[in-house]
Amino acid sequence: MAEQTVGMIFEFLLFAVRIYTYGMIVYIFMSWLPGARESAIGQFMAKIYEPYLEPFRRIIPPLGMIDLSPIVAFIVLNLFQRGLVAIYQLIVTQFY
Repeated sequence: MAEQTVGMIFEFLLFAVRIYTYGMIVYIFMSWLPGARESAIGQFMAKIYEPYLEPFRRIIPPLGMIDLSPIVAFIVLNLFQRGLVAIYQLIVTQFY
């Protein structure tokens, strides 16, 4: 029973990270569309994704017109997701 609960929690966390990643892809592509980020949806998404992207933008300056910080943000998010999987596997092998 406890193993199922832990599994459900980790599945939910992985699902949330996946949804956040897809949303961030949409938000980044919105910068290619004129006026998309100024719309109500764009402003709502900015409140969700800018707090995560901003530290990467401070560390990695844009190269001309190209902002590479979202790529690093995706890599960090992917590493976080892989870390969750590793923690889950560790918990399952150690305690169940």
